[in-house]
Amino acid sequence: MNGLRAVVVCLVIACAAVVSPAAAVTPAKGVTPSWSALPVPAAAPPVTVSDLAARGPREAWATGYEQAADGLRPMLYRWDGTAWSRDTSFPGAGEPGWLGKVQFVGTDVWILHNRAGEGEILRRSAGGWSTVPLPQTLWTYQDFTAVPGAAWVVGEDDTGLKVLHYDGSRWTTQATPDGVLYLMGITARTATDAWAWADTSNGTTVLHWDGTAWRDAKVPLPPNSNVHTLLLEPSGRITIGGSRYTDGVGRTYLMSFDGHAWRTTYPPLGDTSTEAMVRGPDGALWLPVRSDRAFQSKYARVDGPRTTFSYGPERTNAIDVKPRALARAGAALLSFGTVEIYGSKPNLMSERLGG
Repeated sequence: MNGLRAVVVCLVIACAAVVSPAAAVTPAKGVTPSWSALPVPAAAPPVTVSDLAARGPREAWATGYEQAADGLRPMLYRWDGTAWSRDTSFPGAGEPGWLGKVQFVGTDVWILHNRAGEGEILRRSAGGWSTVPLPQTLWTYQDFTAVPGAAWVVGEDDTGLKVLHYDGSRWTTQATPDGVLYLMGITARTATDAWAWADTSNGTTVLHWDGTAWRDAKVPLPPNSNVHTLLLEPSGRITIGGSRYTDGVGRTYLMSFDGHAWRTTYPPLGDTSTEAMVRGPDGALWLPVRSDRAFQSKYARVDGPRTTFSYGPERTNAIDVKPRALARAGAALLSFGTVEIYGSKPNLMSERLGG
């Protein structure tokens, strides 16, 4: 009897394997790829990361600056789909200064460059690097954006706020509405569709350029709030991230525009800066957050009403891991930032999710 029972049991197991051969190898639903570390050639610490931009899985650029013996030095790294390498072939690479925002414009790469105190735009095309000098020197170069047919640099000089506009052949200075004191950031979708967030005499305001003039976009921002970033998408969707302050305590908010109306939500992010927020390949919003683990980075994923968190790879002897910028690279997310190992100053790190 025991022998017969054993035969029956074996037959049942065998039949189950034949009927559902994939049952043992199919991953459980909801399982997502994990973050992995990408080696980055070291710079001269301490380093500061400015921006990261990717065009597909095989090309990304990260900008910033390092601390040389005689001051700041610009720092540029390129991802080729396999490894990060440092690029020192651009004009002014060995001179004092820093690199700011990096963007893809058509087939070119455009980067804001402070070169020994003078502002310019670096452009990399198939023929190599070239520069576009700015028409004047600013005290502060706050932000930059570029699209086919247009570029903007915003900052201040001794007369106050400056919005410098480039149409592909010449620079002009653009006026802003009365009451605008300072432009904190700027981004654009086309040459006639640019957006900026500004400090005004009445608080934070979002401005829009329609190809003719800068005007108040009448965005119903939460009271007592600021803006960290504004994401423009080809579909027409707009996402704004910032902080709202109540009794001196900040709380992160997100606003989304679907082409008809604005909607405001408050995901459980505390007072996290949304400056590095991006739309991931999965359609969700991703941003780095303050980690509760000294040896790991931490990221938030916001998908409608659901917010989840994931950690980067463990880093031996790390006491502070800070992702500074994110970018979608094909089916993957790239992260670029700094890691401080016990006993040393912060240096560069990069991580990837998926791909």
